[in-house]
Amino acid sequence: MSNYLKFIPAFFLSIFCSYGLHANAQSTSAPPNYPTKAVKIVVPFTPGGATDITARIIAEKLQNKWGQPVLVENKPGAGSNIGADYVAKSAPDGYTLVLGVTGSHGINVSLYKNLPYHPIRDFEPITQATMYPNVIFANPSLPANNLQELLALARKEGGNMPFGHDGTGTASHLTMELLLYKAGAKMQAIPYKGSSQIVSDVLGNQVSVGITGITSVLPAYKAGKVKILALTSGNRSTAAPELPTIAEQGFAGFSAQPWSGFFAPKGTPKPIINKIATDIIEVMRMPDVIQKMNDLGTPLVGSQPEDFAIFLASEIDKWAEAVKVSGATAD
Repeated sequence: MSNYLKFIPAFFLSIFCSYGLHANAQSTSAPPNYPTKAVKIVVPFTPGGATDITARIIAEKLQNKWGQPVLVENKPGAGSNIGADYVAKSAPDGYTLVLGVTGSHGINVSLYKNLPYHPIRDFEPITQATMYPNVIFANPSLPANNLQELLALARKEGGNMPFGHDGTGTASHLTMELLLYKAGAKMQAIPYKGSSQIVSDVLGNQVSVGITGITSVLPAYKAGKVKILALTSGNRSTAAPELPTIAEQGFAGFSAQPWSGFFAPKGTPKPIINKIATDIIEVMRMPDVIQKMNDLGTPLVGSQPEDFAIFLASEIDKWAEAVKVSGATAD
């Protein structure tokens, strides 16, 4: 009897170990020939914007590489939350991805009181795709030709000088508020529904200063119709390398800019995540893809999943500070 009792723990241990090894083997082996059907990339914005263009450029190359349809589906609304939430609740099988952005995966967890998903708990990071530098720009008549002159003018105006941004709680709004906070200056924030209207109003001098994506401002800048005072990115732009960054103008280390990156639903098998990351990074290293994105002023990144996860956590912390400083909130 005693020998039998000694045998029971060992018996169950052997079963447990066998099951564990089998389960581990299942979790680390990639499905053969993935993908075997259409893959959907959700863009949480309307067609035509920088995120949508990025998704379509990469989707076309992936479709050629995989031999399966790679479809881009636009699901705009609620500050990019609708598209992100849709993917968070999709099957974790690698066939539904989202090209998440600063808002959906960096800002909104601090901005929204009742966000229906969590950017870390509900997603598997795949790879960071791009950085979309914002620019602080002005009407040529503004008596400020660099960032420090603008801030001096803002202090002189006592907070009455307005600036246009992409909407309350967006990266452009929060970047400017964070910068003003660090500079000890104030300006009046004017929300817009899109970058085209900001550019139009700065051109017409309805508002003398704006902050939005470089892609929207470059045509007017190159035509000499506006002046760009600073880039919000940590590095200069390949599209206009003469433009100085905020960091170069008295704010060392300052970098706050929109970005995009690919995510899958939480629980998507690691081998699938790794394959998608490898293939997307390979696509982003193609010379014609690099050229197209550089022309848009949006350099490609192509990080590994683990590095993207670290970046994501740091972004959530940074934008939480900016949301707090701005006092912005959303339901």
